[in-house]
Amino acid sequence: MTAGGFDGVERRGLMFVLSSPSGAGKTTLSRMLLEREPGLKMSVSATTRSMRPGEVEGRDYFFVDKPKFETMVEQGELLEWATVFDNLYGTPRAPVEAALSAGQDVLFDIDWQGTQQLHQKASVDVVRVFILPPSAADLEKRLHTRAQDSDEVIRGRMSRATHELSHWAEYDYIVVNHNVDDAFAEVQSILKAERLKRERRTGLTEFVRKLQRQLEK
Repeated sequence: MTAGGFDGVERRGLMFVLSSPSGAGKTTLSRMLLEREPGLKMSVSATTRSMRPGEVEGRDYFFVDKPKFETMVEQGELLEWATVFDNLYGTPRAPVEAALSAGQDVLFDIDWQGTQQLHQKASVDVVRVFILPPSAADLEKRLHTRAQDSDEVIRGRMSRATHELSHWAEYDYIVVNHNVDDAFAEVQSILKAERLKRERRTGLTEFVRKLQRQLEK
């Protein structure tokens, strides 16, 4: 069997983007996808921040200095990049392209700005999914339940959520996360359907021609 799902048809991989306001469940859904979808791997970003204890080069991040990062930007080696808390983060193009060509799907946990850049550079390969909370009250409750942030930080995240939500219409699919298992089932269904799209099946034309030749005999 090939990556396309049946003999003779190979499949080009896709970039599967999950975005959401903080606390809406994007990270949990990403983890579930990686655990249950063997053909999916997480995109590894390049960053200028220092390596933290326990992190591994090439697994967690590609750690580079600022001049190297800026050179990567200038030479078009990044699919998307952004500045976050004085550090630079970006997605190297080469490993993603290699994965897609091999029929491997790549998962992106990025915000709307990164998604816009990704779509501008590789729209045919990108599938964009936006995760919504069922209500503002639910989102605030989830942020408090995490017990990782102060009330001031949570208020900041709620304020940013308003801005992030304004970009919902730029996404291909919207999933409302009432329940994480139901939301996961929807996200998984989207991934499976996108994998079956005709334009991703690189050997389909030859497969059909071969079938036609067989029928004409």
